[in-house]
Amino acid sequence: MTPTSARTSADHTREPTRVDAIAEAHLDRLCELDPVFATEIGHGDHDDALTDYSAQACAERAAVAAETLAALAEAPVADDIDRVTVATMSSTLRRELALADAGEHIGVCNVIASPLQAIRDVFDLMPTDTREQREVFLARLTAIPGALTRAVDGLAHRLRHGPPPARRQVVAVARQAEAAADAIAANTGPIEADPALAGTLHTALDAIHTAFGTFANYLQNEVLPGAADDDAVGRDRYLLHLPAYLGADADPEDAYAWAMTRLEQIVAEQHEIAEQLLPGRGVDETLRWLDRQPQYQIFDRHEFVAWMQETSDAAVAGLAGRHFDIPERLSRLECRLAPSSTGIIYYTQPSADLSRPGRMWWAVPDDQTVFHTWQEKTTVYHEGVPGHHLQLGSAIVDPDLNAWRKLASFTSGHGEGWALYAERLMDELGWLDDPGERMGMLDSQRLRAARVVVDIGVHCRLPAPESLGGGIWDADKAWGFLTASVAMDHAVLRFELDRYLGWPGQAPSYALGQRVWEDTRHAALRAHPEWTLKDFHTRALALGGVTLDVLAAEMTN
Repeated sequence: MTPTSARTSADHTREPTRVDAIAEAHLDRLCELDPVFATEIGHGDHDDALTDYSAQACAERAAVAAETLAALAEAPVADDIDRVTVATMSSTLRRELALADAGEHIGVCNVIASPLQAIRDVFDLMPTDTREQREVFLARLTAIPGALTRAVDGLAHRLRHGPPPARRQVVAVARQAEAAADAIAANTGPIEADPALAGTLHTALDAIHTAFGTFANYLQNEVLPGAADDDAVGRDRYLLHLPAYLGADADPEDAYAWAMTRLEQIVAEQHEIAEQLLPGRGVDETLRWLDRQPQYQIFDRHEFVAWMQETSDAAVAGLAGRHFDIPERLSRLECRLAPSSTGIIYYTQPSADLSRPGRMWWAVPDDQTVFHTWQEKTTVYHEGVPGHHLQLGSAIVDPDLNAWRKLASFTSGHGEGWALYAERLMDELGWLDDPGERMGMLDSQRLRAARVVVDIGVHCRLPAPESLGGGIWDADKAWGFLTASVAMDHAVLRFELDRYLGWPGQAPSYALGQRVWEDTRHAALRAHPEWTLKDFHTRALALGGVTLDVLAAEMTN
């Protein structure tokens, strides 16, 4: 059987199939029920609405997933593309439904991926250049109070039926809610300047300030008393979360042991560089020394954005045609500052028609005054090319893939695993020969390995190393481990830890996904000795978004 990834431009005459129709109908229904998600993927028919996070709406989305899964089981498979679509959708939907059946999709409350952040952050993606765009923005703005009321319904259901949210997450989300209205208001300058809309805007902003305040009070006064003191979800719940984010089954204890070994290997590589730069001084002192070097320092936020843009543009120019086939329409990644100040860095993919380009966002903490480029060059490669921008954009411009495959088939282990693989690849290709920048790549890799240890250790309640005092992993041990293992601004690292504690299974999917990508590459090149490295990348990216179990099967058959 010819792998889907072996297709060429001459094959682009494919007729849509029954499987494609099922996938596209599922996407349309999902976008209707989840307008925030629709905006995130550039499916722009619902930009004036917000997602309903009530218990009933969450159940309705789960029912749609079950209906689609049943339809796929009955659909005829016309070709290899159908086969990959059915395998990927079925794997994804089964894992989603397992979480839904356990009550994990209702009343979600964490610092990065819950209704509060979805409602706040979607406005970052909405243009306000034209009157029509400003009116759509304003319509969604006025929908915020109702959306928060329905999110309260989901939280109330969670309190009644469990599992309860963690106290740490409730406190942090309440604090975020208090600042959310101001973060959204930062995007409203063009509406403020439109005389026909300014009055409505002021009324809407007053209403959302009140609504976010009410939401924060509900979290503090109603949710917090019923919250769990323990940050850990326990092994049984963890075994639902990890496969959903990874896109493959995994044994937590095996992954934990692998990550410990990986950390030792990365630290050994860092010691080699430290000996080159500051002989006898060690890794930690070398990292502090790199922070002080003026050639790696930028003090102005806008200059830093310009540096990111230059770095991205250089990567595209240098890799195109030689190591990757980069479509001309994907040659530009926009680098931007995000209005929020959480410290996270993220990528938003192009819209379906490419009218909205792929963008890299940096949510700079309020107290961050210096940017260290030795640390961050690898981040640009992770978010841009050859990372997320190339991977996700390549699927969007593929004419043979259905809309679900182009826009919505994202599994963290596959997507984030590729982005981490891309960081290492850029070192392999000679783009990180500067020892400071290579140290930054290794520090990024070290963080991703460390959080496999932290996430699994805490959530599965594993024994902690003696170096941390033994006992069972908890948040305090995790903080000590991270601060000793990673050269990251502590304000950002504190948010990172809260993220791991509140989003079980997601953070490990990066390094564990990279592990699968590396293993798959080795296996594929053994199975196909005629392939070059570029052949492997071309064929793997041509699959679009798949689960990791599908990736491994497709690339090694």
